[in-house]
Amino acid sequence: MDFEFSAEEQAFAAEVERFLDEFATPDVADVTRENMAQIVDTPARRAFMKKLSERGWLGMTWPKQYGGQELPGVYEYILNEALARRGCPQIGKGVGIIGKTLIRHGSEKLKQEFLPQIIAGEIEFAVGYSEPQAGSDAANMQLRAERDGEGWRFHGTKIWTTSAHFADWYWVGARTDAAKKHDGITLFLIPMKHPGLTVQPMPTIGDEITNTVFFDDVWVHDDYRVGELGAGFQYISEALDLERFTMFTFSPIEQRFEELVEWLRAASRDGEPLRQASHVRQKIAQLATQLEVARVLGLRFVAAATEVGGKPPTVEASEYKLYATGLSQRVANAMCDLAGPGGQLRVHTAEAPLRGRAEMSYRYSVIDTIGGGASEIQKNIIARRKLGLPKNF
Repeated sequence: MDFEFSAEEQAFAAEVERFLDEFATPDVADVTRENMAQIVDTPARRAFMKKLSERGWLGMTWPKQYGGQELPGVYEYILNEALARRGCPQIGKGVGIIGKTLIRHGSEKLKQEFLPQIIAGEIEFAVGYSEPQAGSDAANMQLRAERDGEGWRFHGTKIWTTSAHFADWYWVGARTDAAKKHDGITLFLIPMKHPGLTVQPMPTIGDEITNTVFFDDVWVHDDYRVGELGAGFQYISEALDLERFTMFTFSPIEQRFEELVEWLRAASRDGEPLRQASHVRQKIAQLATQLEVARVLGLRFVAAATEVGGKPPTVEASEYKLYATGLSQRVANAMCDLAGPGGQLRVHTAEAPLRGRAEMSYRYSVIDTIGGGASEIQKNIIARRKLGLPKNF
């Protein structure tokens, strides 16, 4: 495949940059908010998403009948990477996960209710897969959804739900058949303002908020069941492939690396320029090479998704997520090592090297390797689905 952008794609990228020059204001864009923290959690950021919608940039790859333009996935990739590089909110869960899943599997009622709101930038979602006893093992979820008249009644707990403290709707996997494992899970949409939902914030090592969500006698009409009964694990697997790509963008890693290189141009230790030290030059060369690997792995995912008609390619998603989040940690480690003792100073500390981003990146990069399926899960997927290794190898 050709890893370079066409003239049309380059023109679109330039248009996006001009847009960001005008609208990526400090109340919207902050590169020190690491990757997954670039969410639509304030009024200013919601207004920013409306501006993206007005330009037709939300849902560009969707079918025209649902408000999209049927553009190749590379345009969505260019937009999302540009947003992430500036520290702006990304297209995220609504366009990249919920919307695409509803288009493939949702009822007409759900499509008519949610797709216009998503593409207009009017609605935000939280995603509920993980549970206290089922972190990366989605097939082990135990949140119960029991049939009750024309709907379903929920009891149980979800954990690690990013966005639950400000989202409008909850995209939830629940167990509808205790006798089955993978085939006993169903997806639902639940309003976050439901009186039976309790959201308990959980501060993270990365200075962001995730949440535990408690379900106490929550009743939801069957109209808000997504797709076929018992097919939720299949839908979640597809959605996780999208999440592993759209929520773990490459450009913030590249941006941190470039900031490190720029700092090294003037940094010195014991009176000697750091940039002339052989171990520093070796580390920078290694990271620069690895960055190019991560970039082309991301583009390979985009190409593979296009080839299979928009269905997320599982192995490519796992390969990209595993490599990119590991690289994010390696860049963070290098920032801390090369900054020396000053690298331990908190972000935005005036006298800190690299604006204190070293310690912040070091803490947050741990979260990257867990969200969307831990690195161990990605290795298992690659081992079984690409290398053909047995499950219990």
